[in-house]
Amino acid sequence: MPPRSPLAPDSFPTLPVIGGVRFAAAQAGVRYKGRVDVMLALLDPGSVVTGVFTRSATRSANVLDCQAKIGSDSAEGAAIIVNSGNSNAFTGKAGDGSVRAICEAAAGITGLPAERIFTSSTGVIGEPLPHDRIIAKLEELNEGLTEDAIEMAAKAIMTTDTFPKGAVAEIEVEGKPVRIAGIAKGSGMIAPDMATMLVYIFTDAQIGRADLQELVSAVNARTFNNITVDSDTSTSDTLLMAATGASGVDVTGNAAFAEAVEAVFLDLAHQVVRDGEGATKFVTVTVTGAASDADARTHALAIANSPLVKTAIAGEDPNWGRIVMAVGKSGASADRDTLSIRFGDVLVADKGWRSPDYKEEQGAALMKKPEIDITVDIGLGQGTATVWTCDLTHGYIQINADYRS
Repeated sequence: MPPRSPLAPDSFPTLPVIGGVRFAAAQAGVRYKGRVDVMLALLDPGSVVTGVFTRSATRSANVLDCQAKIGSDSAEGAAIIVNSGNSNAFTGKAGDGSVRAICEAAAGITGLPAERIFTSSTGVIGEPLPHDRIIAKLEELNEGLTEDAIEMAAKAIMTTDTFPKGAVAEIEVEGKPVRIAGIAKGSGMIAPDMATMLVYIFTDAQIGRADLQELVSAVNARTFNNITVDSDTSTSDTLLMAATGASGVDVTGNAAFAEAVEAVFLDLAHQVVRDGEGATKFVTVTVTGAASDADARTHALAIANSPLVKTAIAGEDPNWGRIVMAVGKSGASADRDTLSIRFGDVLVADKGWRSPDYKEEQGAALMKKPEIDITVDIGLGQGTATVWTCDLTHGYIQINADYRS
């Protein structure tokens, strides 16, 4: 395992028990020996499950199966089974068979219909999933289910992650508590397109599936879909959010609940960036003054995904010319003579020219910080967007050069 990211939080947060869901994790030996690598979450009857998924044209068998199931309403409970070490992607009919075998076996053990079993796999692409190893652990997982094992579940879904990721929010609605807890994995192959990595969010709120799906899709677009580590969209990106209704509190249309969900999503999204493979800098790229919000996002992603920008940040070099380059190549509307750039609060370039007050040592000092803000004003309109990314270091190369060997 690579060393813990220097940008990691101090510890895993204390996540509350979410009524109506229990967790378990085990060592199945899918790829690595001696590692917890499979988890089960079991949801009570009446729970609703929603999700968003990668738009990759080569998405995994698990993603295709979840997409086929996610839009159905059911009074049955549900189960989420996740393994790490093997993504079951680009595995043809064998991959479909693996998903079917796991779902059928889990249905037999949990008493749920196979249509209410949702699976995810993460890890190496193109190798058959040894699903028999996962199936062999299902009885152990089912017997070991507890309300407070969510942290172990977070550890089970890690691949090149250097720390487990969790986030929590709690609100009161009409004097009653409503809780949200989430876990995620992700470190490399991170450039979400619809969803991202593997993310699982649970709440005891009461809300209909269609209403929760609408909220999840909207919040995802502003959070997970605005992060990038390396510009590569995974074949396995899956985000599932379940509401058990155990609190008895209806949150349909509740603004405070929507804000709490967004806070959990954003916390987990930032943690993924902070665990970017080899990362030493957490970078916020904000674009204002674009012709539209869509153009602003295009510019922001062009900056955040540029290897030249990312390596300059890694080297603590305030090379603002590379930001000019990234804006120019993005394909969105821009004008040289209206463009302004800031590093933190320092105006670096103003309306198409280097600011007369800017001194190189100011930019150099800002680049030494572990967290860096880059703001670009396009000067053409009212469009805005914020994207979060990290630097690109030798560590990224080392991790990915050795990933399969």
